[in-house]
Amino acid sequence: MQPTQRVDRKPALEVSLELAVRRWKVALGSASRANPTVFSVDAQDLWDRLQQLVQRLAEFKAKWGLTAGCRVALIYEAGQDGFWIARALQAEGVQVIVVDPASVPVARHARRVKTDRLDALKLLEVLRAWLRGECGELRVLHIPSEAAEAQRLMTRERGLLQKEINQHVDRIVKRLRLYGCSQGVDASFAQRLTAGQIRQADGRPLPEELWDWLMRECERLELARRQLRAVEKALLPQLPEQQRSKIAALDRLDGIGWVGATRLVLELFWRDFANRRQVGACVGLVPQPYDSGDSHVDQGISKQGNRRVRSLLIEMAWFWLRYQPASEISQWFARRTSGAGKRGKRIAIVAVARRLAIALWRYLRDGVVPAGATLHKA
Repeated sequence: MQPTQRVDRKPALEVSLELAVRRWKVALGSASRANPTVFSVDAQDLWDRLQQLVQRLAEFKAKWGLTAGCRVALIYEAGQDGFWIARALQAEGVQVIVVDPASVPVARHARRVKTDRLDALKLLEVLRAWLRGECGELRVLHIPSEAAEAQRLMTRERGLLQKEINQHVDRIVKRLRLYGCSQGVDASFAQRLTAGQIRQADGRPLPEELWDWLMRECERLELARRQLRAVEKALLPQLPEQQRSKIAALDRLDGIGWVGATRLVLELFWRDFANRRQVGACVGLVPQPYDSGDSHVDQGISKQGNRRVRSLLIEMAWFWLRYQPASEISQWFARRTSGAGKRGKRIAIVAVARRLAIALWRYLRDGVVPAGATLHKA
């Protein structure tokens, strides 16, 4: 989450953008006008729609007597359009604020009116409050660079290919079990299938329809494996030297491999954090207590931020306990869960993941090895 700072209340054009597939609803306001103006931009091409928006903003500047260099502050909710709109508007000199939709306050009535126009006006109110310094619970997102977003594609593609391979193998194994065959699906499975070595439990050959299906499934499996090898081979050489050095530093820690290190660097440690609280909040591993009157409930973690990193850190936490038993984090877990059951350990592992994320952040930033952790040769 970006640190929010109080902004000077100088004459400015305040803009909110409600994004939709066919049109964008825009709400405009300024300190000199009592009522906002709402209009739509509906060009078919998205880039033309963006240029139409920029042109209309310039027209309203002139109409309302604002100078051409007047500051423009624009807000919109993060969604399927991502951050390309923010980067394009920033190139035009617009101050863009991208917010988490779940953090925008809404009425809690069981039935409430909801239209794009009302949503745009609500966002404009939120923007005005934010510009006055009333940050509240509004969660402003950090806008990544185009290069940072592109670098994440390969590591995410690797995960998708690995999942696809497992799905192909699982389908083949389950289909063979219907005929009493327990053959493993390894690199030589297609050759053994072609040679007629894969048979039913009683020794009879597989039905022709099943054999054809298995051959097609093997072709898809081999294609996914080839693509996975190609992605793994090209992943690291395409990264900048700074990213590769961070990956190498994490890979030196026992219990962290190059795959997990790459995902952490590209998904989490591509940005700078000011303190440990920002690290925990970014991955959604901070507690959410509910303490009101006589009600005291632990709601668990917030689960905000990057869910891929959160699941990766929890998986890494289990490996850390296994390969770094002498570390301070592992010793804390052992003391905390002494005599606890499986449920208690599953709860405590979340705290281990949060502590591990903070320790790795300090390790990359300051070179401080996590207490008690061991390194292997580069």
